[in-house]
Parts: sequence; C-alpha cells; structure tokens
Amino acid sequence: MTTTTITHWAGGAPYSGTSDRRSDVTNPATGQVTGRLTLASASDAEYVIAKAKAATAQWRATSLARRTRVVFAFRELLNARRAELAALITAEHGKVFSDAEGEIARGQEVVEFACGIAHLLKGGHSEGVSTGVDVHSKRDPLGVVGIISPFNFPAMVPMWFFPIAIAAGNTVVLKPSEKDPSAAIWIARLWKEAGLPDGVFNVLQGDKEAVDALLRSPDVEAISFVGSTPIAQYVYEEAAKHGKRVQALGGAKNHMVVLPDADLELAADAAVSAGYGSAGERCMAISVVVAVGSAGDELVARIADRTRTLVIGDGSSPASSEREADMGPLVTRAHRDRVASFIESGERAGAKVVIDGRTAVARGAEGGFWLGPTLFDHVSTGMEIYREEIFGPVLSVIRVDSYDEAIAVINSNPYGNGTAVFTNDGGAARRFEADVKVGMIGVNVPVPVPVAYYSFGGWKNSLFGDTHAHGTEGVHFFTRGKVVTTRWSDPARRQQGGLELGFPRND
Repeated sequence: MTTTTITHWAGGAPYSGTSDRRSDVTNPATGQVTGRLTLASASDAEYVIAKAKAATAQWRATSLARRTRVVFAFRELLNARRAELAALITAEHGKVFSDAEGEIARGQEVVEFACGIAHLLKGGHSEGVSTGVDVHSKRDPLGVVGIISPFNFPAMVPMWFFPIAIAAGNTVVLKPSEKDPSAAIWIARLWKEAGLPDGVFNVLQGDKEAVDALLRSPDVEAISFVGSTPIAQYVYEEAAKHGKRVQALGGAKNHMVVLPDADLELAADAAVSAGYGSAGERCMAISVVVAVGSAGDELVARIADRTRTLVIGDGSSPASSEREADMGPLVTRAHRDRVASFIESGERAGAKVVIDGRTAVARGAEGGFWLGPTLFDHVSTGMEIYREEIFGPVLSVIRVDSYDEAIAVINSNPYGNGTAVFTNDGGAARRFEADVKVGMIGVNVPVPVPVAYYSFGGWKNSLFGDTHAHGTEGVHFFTRGKVVTTRWSDPARRQQGGLELGFPRND
C-alpha cells in the first residue's frame, strides 16, 4: 500500500520544512501505515509562525464585512464537501463515518456563529462623560494565535477556535495531533478556496517540539488547547510564563446519575450511546453511571442488553448488505493496549465484568486496533478504573443509596467537565443543577455539549485558564478591549488653558 507524505501548511501553500524527523500515520481499522508525517523542528516552527505574523497587518485591516464574507464562503464549501472530510477522519481516527459527519456538523455550528460576529465585536459609546469629553470602547484582534488540538476530534475541536479567531481579525497556527493530521491540511486548502488571504490560516505538524515553539514564541499572543489534564496544565503554565493568554481544556471523568424515577429505557439508551460512541474517545463521553437506590439492577440489565447488539467494525464503507458499524477501532495499537490494561485492572480490583470487550469479534481487518465495549458493575471510587481517565469504551456503574451520595461522588472527583442526571422530577433536576460542581450539565441529555453561542468548558482539573471555548467567551478571548477618551475643541466655548498637575477629574 502506498503512503502519502503529510507536510505543514504555511503562507497559503504546503511547506516541507527542514526537519528529517517523521512519524507514521495509520488506518486504525487495518493497522496499515497510510502516511508519513513531517515533524517540525524549531526552525520550521519559526518559519510557519513568521508566515502568520506577516499576514496580521493586512488581515486585521480588512473590513469586517469582507472578513465575514470569507468565513461564510468557507461555511458553504464545508457544507457542500463535508463527506470528503468525514472520510478522511474515519481513515485516520477510526470513528465510523456517521460519527465523523456529526463531528463536522457540530464544528460547523461555530463557523456559522462566526458569520454573525459583527454584533459581538461592537463597542460602546458615551457622549459627554465630562465637559467636551466622549468615551468609546472597541475590541481589537490579538495577532497570531496558536491552536493545539487532540486526536479525538480533528475537525470539530479546531473549529471551536479558528472560525472566531479569524473572523475577529487574527491569524492562526494550528498544531493538530500527529495521529490524524490530514484533516488540518484539508481544512487549510478549503480556506484558500474560500478566499482567505495567504498566511491567515497555517498548519504546523509535529510533536512536543512544535508545541513548545508555539508556547514560547514571542510572536504568538494566545494559545487554545484541548487534551489531557497533565498536558493542559503544562501548556497553561508554560504559555502564561511567556506572557500569553491561555485557554487549556483538560481531561474528564463524566458521571451520569440515574434516579429511581427515571425512564430507564431512555437512560439505558443514553448510557450506551454516550459511553461507547466513538469508542469512548470523547472528552464528553459518559464513563461512570451512578445508579441511585432501586435503579441499579434493572438499569445494568438494560445497558447490557443494548451493548450486546452493537456492531464493532470498520466504519468507512460498509457493504450495501451490511449495517453500518456502531463503533470503530481505537486510534492506535498502543492506546488499544492501554485501555485493555484498565479492563484487567478493574477485574483484579473486584469490579464485576458484565461485558468484556476483550473478547469482542470485530467486522474488519485482523490487524485493526479492536476492543469492544466493556461494562463494569459494582465499581468503587477507589478503583483505578474509576480514578483514571480511560478514554476508551469502558463504562463503570457505581451504586449509591441516595441523591446526596451521588452528588458527593461527583463533587469529590478532581474533574468537572460534564455530567448528566436522568429523572422525571423537575425539582430534583433543578437541585442537581445547583449542587454539582461541573461546567456543563445535561438533564436527560447524556452529552451536554453546548450549542455554539454558549461556551464550552469545565471546572476543576478540566480547565486551566479563565475562558471557555466558543460563544461570547471565545470572542472575548480572541480580542482585547480598548477604551478611548476623546476631547475636541468647541469654538463656541472658551477653552481652559494652563497647566494642571492634579489628577484629572470629570465635571
């Protein structure tokens, strides 16, 4: 099988760089190497960042009307050709095609939000705040901004950031994951086709060397990051040390509380969908179900029944006579083996293995990175499978006697990304919203990813920095406020002259 060389994108064109370091890109469904990725050196990073910096003056001076027309053109092209991008994501990430299309659709919501950014860039104006003095405010772009995105959403997560950054007048350097880097290059080409000037959107391929270059470059004004908590904390500290504003979204351990009065059919569907979708490789995946009181036995049985119906296989192109796979492989062999080791750990710790994903038979190549959905019951908070972010198709059920115990489990966890409650009691749902220390909450909604005009972000170890992604917080992150105080001569009034060294007062 032939492999392609995947390079950087700088100044509106592919850039091969000077580094001789390479890494393999694989198709997780077959295990075959499909590409060779160019890994940036420090000098390659400097080159790409320099291209972004060179484009800042022209782009920030471009009228807001023209900028939003380009963003709208990008939206139209993306809408027409998103099947191409979805196929590319499936080939390198492994998620099934429909899931890849869903990822793009949610990312496109942010593009559409950015098309209307003019309203959110408006300043204020106050006339006559003092005699002959007016004040107005405005929001200016930052300059060059860096985006460091994870493997699990190679299109959606970058789209949380770059549409708003570009519409606000910034230039972008995107550092995608080494595991599935081709989507970023496809997006760069689409921006060029949409009419974006060269240098406004750039792609820097690489590993830690590329990341550190972005964090330390004096020409990069801000960093947006999504990934694991240890790396998010490193990015936050290192970028802040170099004077940058940072939004670093970290890991998660998302809980779904099921109260005894809940619709258990709905709850079981939700647990399976949110626990095993995209092979559990989502920062908003439900990894812990907290069954309260009498809900436990029946809920676990229904989750198990549904899990046994799932088809595991290559999600790229099912035969016409076949049902599309529900869940694809894990992204790499190393990650597959890591997740399997957690299953072994849970079994040793005494959790009940209801369904063992290690024995699953996948519909696909034997060399694929397959691991089926796994369901544990009677998990305790001291077990490794509860404490760690597994990032795979492993669902743990914890049983508690009361609502208060369920809240204590959630709030004592170091993560605070997303959570959900399933209940038919409106009062309980309202109380849940107030009680949990989590950034995003679903009521009978298992994956509460906000729409684009609300902001995405967690609490505690799930976020480092003060600003969440997209929405109005995203607009404020990618712009700086200015306040201008103005006095003009009024020929009808006698101007006061002379020196006055006292602190200025308004009158």
